[in-house]
Amino acid sequence: MNEWSSVATPFIFILDFELKKPLIYRLDELPQNLHFDFENLSLPIESDKEIKFQSFPVPFGKYEEAFRYVQQEINFGNSYLLNLTFPTEIKTNVSLSDIFRQSKARYRIHMENEFVCFSPESFIKIKDGIISTFPMKGTIDAGIPNAENILRNDKKEMAEHATIVDLLRNDLSQIARNVIVDTFAYTERVNGHDTDLFQMSSKISGTLIDSLEVGTILSKLLPAGSVSGAPKRKTCEIIRESEMRDRGYYTGVCGIFDGQNLDSCVMIRFIEQQDGKLFYRSGGGITAQSSCEREYKEMIDKVYVPISRNHTNKQGSNTSFALSPAEA
Repeated sequence: MNEWSSVATPFIFILDFELKKPLIYRLDELPQNLHFDFENLSLPIESDKEIKFQSFPVPFGKYEEAFRYVQQEINFGNSYLLNLTFPTEIKTNVSLSDIFRQSKARYRIHMENEFVCFSPESFIKIKDGIISTFPMKGTIDAGIPNAENILRNDKKEMAEHATIVDLLRNDLSQIARNVIVDTFAYTERVNGHDTDLFQMSSKISGTLIDSLEVGTILSKLLPAGSVSGAPKRKTCEIIRESEMRDRGYYTGVCGIFDGQNLDSCVMIRFIEQQDGKLFYRSGGGITAQSSCEREYKEMIDKVYVPISRNHTNKQGSNTSFALSPAEA
């Protein structure tokens, strides 16, 4: 990355969360199995085909075990905030390619027979010497009456968001001057296949220190704070213990350097293919104030595809939230 950015060579990069198998390709030498669309550079391909979608979340008890371990580590003072994630098996009548073509998201990327990602979250943007980041933290079902105000007045959600904003502000200060929070806690509506969500983000920016190259910049900022937690190093150790599996490209970062400027996203809203099955990866931030039942529901609420509801038919999951946690 440093070599190519120093000579203004355009490239795309795909960095997995653990940085075990990073990918980088010149834009004029892309592999045939890689497809991407950033910032809606091309319009989604619509289809009249009804999309059937069914999800099978992990049992509540399995999630609760990991949740209790995370909260124990938080109570010990080893973390203030940790993003806990799990895979949800899904079944659908369409391919990953179909989902890539029909989904509507700010960032879309598809690696054939491996994964598809339709992310709403920008990571960093660099333009004309200004670097900006857009941490996303805080989610609520948009169908709830007065949902935006409820989100903004939720002490746990706001504390979680403020923690991540502070973490990203400090991260950016390693590579930029005059770092400021431009906009704090704005909400955006994200369309899902059967429900919409409000998600809360902030914008932080600064003036990039001269002569820093792309690889060096990313090495200072990864992993993305919104999908790891604070403090990063110890929190990532707890993530490995609690999730008990590598995340791979899920919650990694992908982006494009055009020779001068850079745009990138956090790889959330992510479906991967493993052993002939599909798994949707999702999760949420855990703090000392978190409710296990509520976090479990948020994890499942995030299992959605942003496709017009006229073309989708979600058949439900194997978990009913009308039941108590013990019954579920």
